[in-house]
Amino acid sequence: MAGLVDTHCHIDLDRFDEDRDEVIESARAASVDQMIVIGFAPERWRTGAALCAQHTGMYLAVGLHPTEAEAYDDTLEQALRQTAQQTNVVAIGETGLDFHWKADTAPRQRDAFVRQIELARELDLPFIIHQRDAEEDTLDVLRATDPPHRGVMHCFTGNVAYAERCLELGLHIGLGGAVTFRKLKALHEAVRQIPLDRIVLETDAPYMTPSPHRGERNEPAYVRYILDRIAALRESDANELAMITTRNATDLFGLPKYRPVPSRNGRIGNE
Repeated sequence: MAGLVDTHCHIDLDRFDEDRDEVIESARAASVDQMIVIGFAPERWRTGAALCAQHTGMYLAVGLHPTEAEAYDDTLEQALRQTAQQTNVVAIGETGLDFHWKADTAPRQRDAFVRQIELARELDLPFIIHQRDAEEDTLDVLRATDPPHRGVMHCFTGNVAYAERCLELGLHIGLGGAVTFRKLKALHEAVRQIPLDRIVLETDAPYMTPSPHRGERNEPAYVRYILDRIAALRESDANELAMITTRNATDLFGLPKYRPVPSRNGRIGNE
């Protein structure tokens, strides 16, 4: 199996404190050789940076989650700009709109979203979008900020029409555990039609755990279930799909090309 990239995980969170090294080794054993840790708030920029400094093949995205948008100001933006220029930072995010938890802060969310898009463009970085119960508003912001964009629609659960609009704006589509859920037929149809060169894989660990592990903590090793489900839906070869999605992630985020190195358990991994 070709080396895989988990383009969105949160393994710096305290839910991994007791077995983080084992989780990372399990990912390597499942051919998940590169991971992007998402720093969604200033304290997570620090924990993510420390983790990425300790492990080969681990990279960082830094941004402010929309549910934290009220904290976004000039001071925070300057700190974000400085952090984003550090080694191992490959993206801005996750940013976006979340009207499920914080609809009352919509104006502040839009402002923080726009400013992070502009910062990503200034720094020549892609950005990662969180969207929940805010589909049209998210697209409106993206249309108004000089597309095409370099970015990912994270945790995509939409239908064919929504996928087409994201693709028209230049985005990649982040597919995660939701593709393994049997009842999401509209998503499954979208997965069949999204161009292969615009798909990246993600777990959102510890959240959005795929079948057959629903109800448990998610982890990067489970990206294999996502890959296999996409391959089944498209009736395509999983190894070929692994190579394509890894190339997509490598090109979008500027990751090092595949180069085999031994991991701590002696297997072959990536650097």
